[in-house]
Amino acid sequence: MNNHVSSKPSTMKLKQTINPVLLFFIHFVISLYTILTYIPYYFLSESRKKPSQIKAKPVSSEPDSAYRSVNSLDGLASVLYPGCDTLDKVFMYAKNKFKDKRLLGTREILNEEDEVQPNGKIFKKVILGHYNWLSYEDVFVRALNFGNGLQMLGQKPKTNIAIFCETRAEWMIAAQACFMYNFQLVTLYATLGGPAIVHGLNETEVTNIITSKELLQTKLKDIVSMVPRLRHIITVDGKPPAWAEFPKGVIVHTMAAVQALGAKASVENEPHSKPAPLDIAVIMYTSGSTGLPKGVMISHSNIIAGITGMAERIPELGEEDVYVGYLPLAHVLELSAELVCLSHGCRIGYSSPQTLADQSSKIKKGSKGDTSVLKPTLMAAVPEIMDRIYKNVMNKVNEMSSFQRNLFILAYNYKMEQIAKGQSTPLCDRFIFRKVRSLLGGNTRLLLCGGAPLSATTQRFMNICFCCSVGQGYGLTESSGAGTITEVWDYNTGRVGAPLVCCEIKLKNWEEGGYFNTDKPHPRGEILIGGQNVTMGYYKNEAKTKTDFFEDENGQRWLCTGDIGEFDPDGCLKIIDRKKDLVKLQAGEYVSLGKVEAALKNLSLIDNICAYANSYHSYVIGFVVPNQKELTELARKKGLKGTWEELCNSCEMENEVLKVLSEAAISASLEKFEIPVKIRLSPEPWTPETGLVTDAFKLKRKELKTHYQADIERMYGRK
Repeated sequence: MNNHVSSKPSTMKLKQTINPVLLFFIHFVISLYTILTYIPYYFLSESRKKPSQIKAKPVSSEPDSAYRSVNSLDGLASVLYPGCDTLDKVFMYAKNKFKDKRLLGTREILNEEDEVQPNGKIFKKVILGHYNWLSYEDVFVRALNFGNGLQMLGQKPKTNIAIFCETRAEWMIAAQACFMYNFQLVTLYATLGGPAIVHGLNETEVTNIITSKELLQTKLKDIVSMVPRLRHIITVDGKPPAWAEFPKGVIVHTMAAVQALGAKASVENEPHSKPAPLDIAVIMYTSGSTGLPKGVMISHSNIIAGITGMAERIPELGEEDVYVGYLPLAHVLELSAELVCLSHGCRIGYSSPQTLADQSSKIKKGSKGDTSVLKPTLMAAVPEIMDRIYKNVMNKVNEMSSFQRNLFILAYNYKMEQIAKGQSTPLCDRFIFRKVRSLLGGNTRLLLCGGAPLSATTQRFMNICFCCSVGQGYGLTESSGAGTITEVWDYNTGRVGAPLVCCEIKLKNWEEGGYFNTDKPHPRGEILIGGQNVTMGYYKNEAKTKTDFFEDENGQRWLCTGDIGEFDPDGCLKIIDRKKDLVKLQAGEYVSLGKVEAALKNLSLIDNICAYANSYHSYVIGFVVPNQKELTELARKKGLKGTWEELCNSCEMENEVLKVLSEAAISASLEKFEIPVKIRLSPEPWTPETGLVTDAFKLKRKELKTHYQADIERMYGRK
């Protein structure tokens, strides 16, 4: 096994409890089946590519040389289609090629009802119908009219317009309108808090904002008076109720009314201003894991270079593919993924985390979630969502009868061995994993994961149970979301793949952390990304732009990511640390907080964990969101009683959880000084709404530290 595989198959196998004689007989039958099927598999298999082949190479023999994909050694790719150097041209090309094909789909709401829970809480449940589709031509006409309507409302080319809206078809239509008319689209997360929204709207000096009725009433209503330049609010889903306290001079329109205005005026209107490749397409506000969000300026050429690199890593991408869109479109991962699909004739069906699957929180019991109806072939996800799926399925497995559980475990371990050899298991897929696979519709061929590191255990679980490739990617908003993506046939875990064809990556020495590009056996250092996908910098923040970006002697733009990476011999990158996550303890040892969290977060007892340390103390502590079902069961076994809050605030319970964490930490080969010595159990989950994690569920360490300051002082003995 290559040393770049972070977890050997043997360490990720599930434990079985079967009579040894029966187990020997089963293994004999499996071995016989494997031998009999290997020869036809070898000759009939579509792809027998070896994961060991070289995927990227350094362009020179110098230690600080950049690595490029073997498919772009002679030059980096920057354009998807010849002559299509702006996003309006890319959409026009796709519209002409796929004119009447279905593009954007939305499920109709048949019924909404309130469901009273056993604890007295009321949950809103929906019954949804089929997907209604808009063709490429439909979307083009709606975007053209909407852009023209915005122009009639006074929106000028190269000026900012904000979108603050949930992921839906109207978001993409509005974005395409802005790309066509050269309006600079300011994107804000729907879950941002009031001060962050006000900051983004005022910094960009927008006069017009596109939103939904719900967000207008729940988020914008309270802050409109703090955005003095605002003149027009456009709601994508109908007219909201009027309010008496609405500021004077602000007019609310519906998207349909603005489109009608644009359609009416288009006859006598002059041709609109077209964008240039270096014009700003999007000012994307990051979710801000530290402080107020920063606006990243992304040009048309930046986005096109990024999606060119991403599309090259998805084999046979085309009209047969269906993508489910449910992550925030204000996040670079989702926007890039949808633009890749739009430019290749794929259908995009919209969903939300609350309606994604049959078991999702807003789906009425007995009715179908979005993936069951849409049956997507492509899907993007953040690790938090994949970890949740993994834990839920494994909890269901533990509740099975002994026979069913052992059958599942045997199939799971057998398939893991076959994957390691590069072989498939059609019988296991059909008879054992079909039910699990149906959770995402049953047709998924590629899961693209980004936003944060994915654990080896979860990645292998998705490979096995969902019978599809898991493409782990690495990119930042500042690199237009593009950096690396693993090849679909590369089943190694713990890596993020080789550089995309649009960019190159080099490693810069970081002396303080002890990482050097001359390290043996693998070069290590801070990851720098170079290429046309590297963005223009931060809006109205030249100091930070100069810190994070630079141009080399050839005029190529580079981004300093702050992440620490290591290149494997085949040219694949592994993220091993983050400069901000490395803390020096009192005795001088360096602790990677991310490494500690990654080792412990997959425990069924843990829903989320944040490790904490500082240089004034000699040990690590942690804040833990426990899994309610698992913690309650542990309390029952230990004879501890109380409400959920009482259990989480119990010192005895903290000690019991700490024992489980310590055992897992030792199994994961953490050093003694890396293992948390004290913890605080949190009864409340960390969601973007709490402000403790970003929209991509990355930890906001500064906010978590402030939130748990009293507990930090207690755990470090100051109280």
